[in-house]
Amino acid sequence: MNPPNISRWIRAGLWTLAAAWLVTAWSSLEPQPDQAKDPEAWARFVSADSYQVGHLLGSTGGTILAIFGALALGCCLAGTRVGGLALTAMVTAAAGTALLLVPAVISTFATPAIGKAYLAGNPDVMQLEFPASMTGAFLLGLLLAFVGNVLLGIAVWRSRLLPRWAGALWAGGAVLFYVLGVVLGQATTGSSLPTQSAGALLMGAAAVWIAWTATWRSADAPVARRGNTG
Repeated sequence: MNPPNISRWIRAGLWTLAAAWLVTAWSSLEPQPDQAKDPEAWARFVSADSYQVGHLLGSTGGTILAIFGALALGCCLAGTRVGGLALTAMVTAAAGTALLLVPAVISTFATPAIGKAYLAGNPDVMQLEFPASMTGAFLLGLLLAFVGNVLLGIAVWRSRLLPRWAGALWAGGAVLFYVLGVVLGQATTGSSLPTQSAGALLMGAAAVWIAWTATWRSADAPVARRGNTG
């Protein structure tokens, strides 16, 4: 039996990374109404079928794809001059993204049920409180995912293998998405901000650039051992 073509799997993972962030950008385009100010509008929004489909594909599906993509990017850079940094960043980003699956799954499946219960005449359901441990897991996931993705951008910048400015675009997109998007949105409106979609779009564009470069360079040698784009 012939050994698997590892470089082919890495390139497929890089395209998966691009798909993950483009799907995430799409799913965050329409912010949900403020739950505290207009609970009925919020309940109607989250109980719609389009909400669950969008979150199933975007929040949950995009998060899963992002984990595979981060692993591929780390493996792509493992044999370069920044291999240690890339693998550290890969593990950090993947761990943080995995933790973010917790709120993603709750948003996809529990939130629509809460909205439907409210519309059915059970206003007390809005007083439902999740345990503090879930909040802790969410905040830790955000921190790890943010730090890991910024480090991945730095690794791409310094690798001499992938386009430097793709790394800068990736790191800048991570700041927009996590800090000025998710964190700021939760602290102000309780929903997504346009910066979240913009950050995801920048990261998606950077991932497309990275995947295209890796594909263009592909031949028979492993991706991580080929030329220098500066």
